[in-house]
Amino acid sequence: MNRKIVRNIAIVSAFFIVTFSIMLITNYFQIRGFNPLQTEVIETLKQINDENSGNTELQEQIRQLDLLARRAYFVSISHLETGVYLLIGMLVVFIVAIRYYFAVIKNVPEKEIDPIDEWVEKTKARKYVNRAAGGLVTVALLFAFLSSPYLDSLKNGKPQDEKTVMTEMKNEDSTLSGEEYGFMDDSAEVLAENTEKPKENVSVTAPDSTPTDKPDSTPTDEPEIPKVTYNNFRGNNSSAITAAKNIPTTWDLNTNENIAWKTDIARQGYNSPVINGNKIFITGADEQARELYCYDLNTGKLLWMLAADNISGSPSEVPETSHDTGLAASTVATNGKQVCAIFATGDLICTDMEGKRLWAKNLGVPVNHYGYASSLLSFGDLLIVQYDNSNSPKLLALDMTTGAERWNKTRTDKITWSSPIITYIDRKPQLILMGNPSISSYNPNNGEKNWSVDFLSGEVASSPCSANGLVFGASEYSSLIAVDAISGEKLWETNEYLPEVSSPVATKDYIYLATSYGAIACYDAKNGELKKSIETDTEFYSSPIIAEGKIYLFSNSGKAFVYLANSELTLVNSFETGQRTFATPAFTDNRMIVRSENQLYCVTKKTIL
Repeated sequence: MNRKIVRNIAIVSAFFIVTFSIMLITNYFQIRGFNPLQTEVIETLKQINDENSGNTELQEQIRQLDLLARRAYFVSISHLETGVYLLIGMLVVFIVAIRYYFAVIKNVPEKEIDPIDEWVEKTKARKYVNRAAGGLVTVALLFAFLSSPYLDSLKNGKPQDEKTVMTEMKNEDSTLSGEEYGFMDDSAEVLAENTEKPKENVSVTAPDSTPTDKPDSTPTDEPEIPKVTYNNFRGNNSSAITAAKNIPTTWDLNTNENIAWKTDIARQGYNSPVINGNKIFITGADEQARELYCYDLNTGKLLWMLAADNISGSPSEVPETSHDTGLAASTVATNGKQVCAIFATGDLICTDMEGKRLWAKNLGVPVNHYGYASSLLSFGDLLIVQYDNSNSPKLLALDMTTGAERWNKTRTDKITWSSPIITYIDRKPQLILMGNPSISSYNPNNGEKNWSVDFLSGEVASSPCSANGLVFGASEYSSLIAVDAISGEKLWETNEYLPEVSSPVATKDYIYLATSYGAIACYDAKNGELKKSIETDTEFYSSPIIAEGKIYLFSNSGKAFVYLANSELTLVNSFETGQRTFATPAFTDNRMIVRSENQLYCVTKKTIL
């Protein structure tokens, strides 16, 4: 072969090596830490989806946007692999060309220098060139490896194939996954045509409870894992709007119409159920024990129970609480990896999803004349605790894996029983708290306060809500206000119908609330105008939840109400369940979980044979 041709091949391959190496190194710095499941972006999509639960066209656009983002990510990973192969191939071509180029000059023409010396010099030059090219390629391959999702699996000592790695990325955290809102129903096409969903391991570490009535359903060996999670009081971020669909608007606990199962609860508690995967979590407590329970979503079977005991600083005697608050009024929080629960003793425990205790601590016995009732809130791997009481009011964030304190802010507000929420404004999270006298916004990442508005008084138990860039707060003997979430400016205020315990829910157009004296009201979110009020003969502690454009609400007596989430509060159905209900229901795919005074039951569409 002509030396000139060989030389040109070597030059071209060298150019490609340098170019591809620079690209791979640059790619590492560009995508380092990037993940299509980034919290702020996905949570913003969730917020938009929640606020427009009836807009199927918008939901489809959001789903497509999420799908395109994920496809772009997976394509970039594919391009990374292609670049690695091309770089290695070009290195081989370069080495072969260089070796051939220098080999043909081994027979050196007659000159006045020692041909052996010249050949040795050329050989050294060839080695230096090869080593330089090899070193550059090695550095490029190292950065390509660091850019790859395979690195995480190798760190854990579990090398995996591409399908598994991609699937694990897709299912890495169900609280951030677009699957929860139906965005990713066809993403499997991007990963692999036959990628299967992970199967859940169920570990029973406590004696099973016996359901009082389990109608005609026998679960399959491998039940499908629901896409919709419900990780906190009133759902994810405590927004009170769920993506769950196909929820019945009628059921009967006597005939088991649309009832999958029902089971007794060992100990009393007014906290609400939360759902992640095929697991339901609640707590119960009395003077003898404080316990966290995990139930199977498909059968109602008790999977495990964990007692909050042997905790340093825990009081020897339980504090006095009122009958309608008790020792287990606070709803648990989960992020799909850990589950945390708190009791009126100040005892806080956290476990993994199989019931293995990870850590526990006592935050100090809260001085509270009714009993501590604020629910926990998960935010990624942070556990947010609103600890307003008369001896040491504070707001703190703990690491859910270790219990280590991430930040702690002293509060000046008086005793409250309200629970925090997360809302996203301009793609940035805000932690919203109700207190006395303020409704306040904090940065959940570091606890720094954004703004605060004084308007509350009395005994504040209702929680805030948010929609379309506005934050709303309401409490009996005070008022209902709207605040601009960016500036902290109060936009409007009214005091016609106000909740005592039940928390309101907001869409971009309306706010809905229920009172302890039996009124249900709808306000215009933009100006506070009362659009509709309905008087009932019952009282409400449970909070309204919006699912698929319908409001689900339970009265203390156990009467269920279902309304359309419109300005007229159009009644879909109302009926007595026969069981007193104070807790707020939880929702997932095709199912609603209700905690009554003494039972836990599952509502789902089914045919009675």
